[in-house]
This record gives sequence, structure tokens and C-alpha cells, in this order.
Amino acid sequence: MMKFTVLERFVASVILGICSLIWIFPVAWAFFTSFKSKNEILSSSFSMFPKKYILDNYLELLDSNEQTPVLTWFFNSIVISVGQTILVLIVVSLAAYGYTRVDFRGRDLLFLILLSTMMFPAVLSLIPNYKIIDSMGLVNSPLAVILPGAAGVYNVFLVHQFAKGIPKDLDEAATIDGANHLQIFFHVILPLIKPALTVVALFTFAASWNDFLWPSIVLTDVEAMAITPGLQLLQGQYETYPGIATAGALIALLPMLGMFMFAQKYFMQALQLSSGIK
Repeated sequence: MMKFTVLERFVASVILGICSLIWIFPVAWAFFTSFKSKNEILSSSFSMFPKKYILDNYLELLDSNEQTPVLTWFFNSIVISVGQTILVLIVVSLAAYGYTRVDFRGRDLLFLILLSTMMFPAVLSLIPNYKIIDSMGLVNSPLAVILPGAAGVYNVFLVHQFAKGIPKDLDEAATIDGANHLQIFFHVILPLIKPALTVVALFTFAASWNDFLWPSIVLTDVEAMAITPGLQLLQGQYETYPGIATAGALIALLPMLGMFMFAQKYFMQALQLSSGIK
């Protein structure tokens, strides 16, 4: 294990502290701005902290209105992100099992073709995906966002590489005991690939929550919008009220902050992908 000197630790701490301040300053500024009045925000003098804390921005934002239903957008994003995460976990775990534990003709070639699709920019699939979603009548529904993101190639590759390191002796022992593929998958492979699936779940939820381009294309109805494209509409609606727009951005940030605060322990453990193999 590499050991660091006291000077190296000090320099690293200073650099990390500076990076933390650079990251946290805009968030702190937005937080305190959301409690300021419009006149105070637009005043020529700069002040990080409000002279008087008010909740008017949040009350105005959360007040039910047809043009900017923030709570509806928030709920839509929860449904989309959770639904897509669950579907991705099902797809990638089964795909990884099939590509690593099931022998069939052309398996390696098919996996190579699958990986080759990563070379193409994601924007190339926007029109075909929209045509498919539109033909299925799913435009302005959560499934329009959930389904296209269900089988990310990178996620399949990540779990595939992790599952590939699991000794096949475990499969053979389970087969001797009379287990079939489903039993081997659920009782042998699935418990061992949980670290990789944790990584996939965290990044999938974050990517789905922060996605802007695709939801803004397939979710055009105000009531069907997710929080991210909804923020653009909110910014246009309250362009002259920066405190309200800032409050909306903070509300949209809450799930991400909560996820990384409460799941930090599991997130760090999941990054050590070899921890699942004894």
C-alpha cells in the first residue's frame, strides 16, 4: 500500500479543499439567493447572505398553477428515474449472465457487435427512437423516457466484465446439484454481482434524473414533463424573478444530494468491483 508523507497529505488536503470550495460556492449562493427578495437580488450590491430570509419564492413556486406545476414535474422525474433504474438492473443483469454463462453460437460475435454500437454518438438514435415511441403511442408518457434507456451498452459491458470474473466452478457445482439457469442466476450469480449492480443503479438514477435532451423531445405536455426540461420552462416563466427560478433548481437538486449523502457508503464500496468475489 502506497504511503504518503506529511507534506504530500497537506498538499492534497489543500487542493481538495480548494476544489470543494469551487464546487460548493455556486450551490451555497443559489441556496441563499432562494431566500432573498427580488429587489435584494437585483440590487447593485453583492451579498452572499440575505438581509432578511423569506419563503415567498418557495411558496410562489409550490403554489399549484397550470403553467409551472413543479410538484408534478418532481413526481414525474421520480417515476421515470426509479422505473428506468429498475428496468436497467433487470436487463443488464440478465444480459451479463447470458453473455458470460450461457454458451450459444455466435455469442462472442454478438457481444462484439453490441460493443461496437458505443462508437456511434447518442444523437444519431434520437430520430429512430422518437419514431418508435411515437408509433407505440407513448409520447408524453413516462415509458417514452424509461424504455429507450433500459439497455445501456456501457452498463451491460460493466456487469459483463464483473460477472466474467466469477469462477465457473460455482455454476458447475450448482448444476450438479440440479439447478437450472434461473436458479443459478438468482442464487449464485446475482448475489455476487451486487457491487457492479450498485454502481449501475447509482449512475443510472443520476443520469436519468439529470437527462434533459430526450425528455424535452418526448415530453412536450406541461403535465407530463420531467423536472429537468421543466426548469427551462420555469426559467422562461420567471425570468424576471431569479429567486423563484433558483428555488426550483434547488428542489430539483434535492434527490441527487440525498442519494449521494445516504448512499455514499454503498457508492464507495461499489466502486471496488472486486469486493464481491472471495
